[in-house]
Amino acid sequence: MKQHSGDLARSAHCLDGQSRIAILGTGLIGASVGLALRSHGFTGSITGWDPDPKQLHAAFRREAITVIADDPLAAATEANLILLGGPVFTIIEWLDRLAPILRPGSESAQLVTDVGSVKGAICARARDKYNAPGQPAFLPGHPMAGKEVSGAENADGALFADAVWLFAECADNQMNPAARALADDWRSWVALFGARVIDIDPERHDVLCAWISHLPQFVSTAMCALLEDEFAANADLLPIGGRALREMTRLGASPFSMWRDIAHTNSDAIARSLHALEQRLAHIRENLKTPELRDEFDRANRFRLPRSGS
Repeated sequence: MKQHSGDLARSAHCLDGQSRIAILGTGLIGASVGLALRSHGFTGSITGWDPDPKQLHAAFRREAITVIADDPLAAATEANLILLGGPVFTIIEWLDRLAPILRPGSESAQLVTDVGSVKGAICARARDKYNAPGQPAFLPGHPMAGKEVSGAENADGALFADAVWLFAECADNQMNPAARALADDWRSWVALFGARVIDIDPERHDVLCAWISHLPQFVSTAMCALLEDEFAANADLLPIGGRALREMTRLGASPFSMWRDIAHTNSDAIARSLHALEQRLAHIRENLKTPELRDEFDRANRFRLPRSGS
């Protein structure tokens, strides 16, 4: 992984008051990007489109976008930067639809980027369609930020402050110079949002996210489903759990529509992390009355301590 400093935030911008950005998918993340752009001084046009008119009009009402697109493909062809939101399969579909109609060529300052939670499957689909001579440019991205609730109504321009924004460029990237300058400029905007920009290999991205993002989600989902089975008839008992229960189950409110695609496209890495957790839980279960339990708590406590150099 390569980490970029805050110097990115001080670079000159290609995306200026004459620029056009198209956000295809104006849910929580897409609308939050629009709000972040506005709050950090972007004065160009932000066109939005979403398959759900409710999300689209909420994003427009909140001024995350300035124009509602009638035709998302036309909006994309006219944009300098096209941001693909939504679930992973939706992003993959957009990559297929956009590749034949975007402007290729050595002088084209046009860039596609995304906010998908899985990068291997997205790069596999982009292969042979993007980043070679005569093809449009694509920069895969993933902001490590979100909420357990979805939708443009919950968007927040400060969502990316103090978060990490991962960029996972696909292999054999031959992005043209104009598009490369635009990609560097997009990184500088992300840094202005307050995010820490890190470059990472797509395959490494998926393994890492399986452990630090996808595993916590599925643990919370399983715990919520278990508690629903155990206490649905006695829901008045659940508030007794207090803060610990709220923190452990918060992610259980996340939408299936997004996590279905993550589970399908990163299934091997997620399955490995879940299997490792199953083994760990079995070890704890078998050692509830032995010194091994203390060892597990000692390991967990060390994980919580600040690491040197971090």
